[in-house]
Order: sequence, then structure tokens, then C-alpha cells
Amino acid sequence: MPNQIEEFNAYRQKMNDKILSDDNKVIKRIFNLDTNAYKSGHLDVKTKELLGLVASAVLRCDDCIKYHLETAFKQGASKEEVMETLSIATLVGGTIVIPHLRRAYEFWEALEYNHTNR
Repeated sequence: MPNQIEEFNAYRQKMNDKILSDDNKVIKRIFNLDTNAYKSGHLDVKTKELLGLVASAVLRCDDCIKYHLETAFKQGASKEEVMETLSIATLVGGTIVIPHLRRAYEFWEALEYNHTNR
């Protein structure tokens, strides 16, 4: 059974490589802006990733949610911090966010499992 984290990251990388290889200046600038926006500044990277997680959940983007969950995990976010973040997202976004909350919870469990069972 393929690992959902590895599968997500492999697909994301493959498609990003294809998109960026077309050498579209606007798309490259958007990707660059996104990369730079999440670097440490007045806010640390973990905080920025948790903010990105709220926005992604409210906008109901499962790929974005997975990306921000994994990056927040790598930045040392605890399950409690992530659940509090997702609770704010669900409050702001309303009950329509609940299916995305479910998938986010499942993906977080996979991150914890993979980390524990390396």
C-alpha cells in the first residue's frame, strides 16, 4: 500500500517540476513569492505554517492543508497546536470545513505514524 504522504509529495514534486519547466515568468514569480512568504521573519516558520493551515482549511484546499500540516509537523508543531489551529479554521469557515478537518486529522495521524515507525 503506498504511503499517502510519499504519494502526495511525489505527485506534488512531479507536477511542480513540469509546471516550472514551462518557464512561465508569472507562475515562477508566484511560486517564489509563496516560498519567500513562509520564511522566518517577524513570525517564525511554524506560526506562518499554522496561519497557512487556517487559510487552506477555510478555502477548502486539501492539497494545501496537507502541505501546511507536513511543514508544521517538521517545524515541531504539536497535535494540540494543530487541533487548536484547525478549530479556529472550522469556526471561521463554518461546518462546510468539517470534511476537510476529518482529512486533515487523518493526514496528521499518518505524519505521526510515519515519524514513530521509521
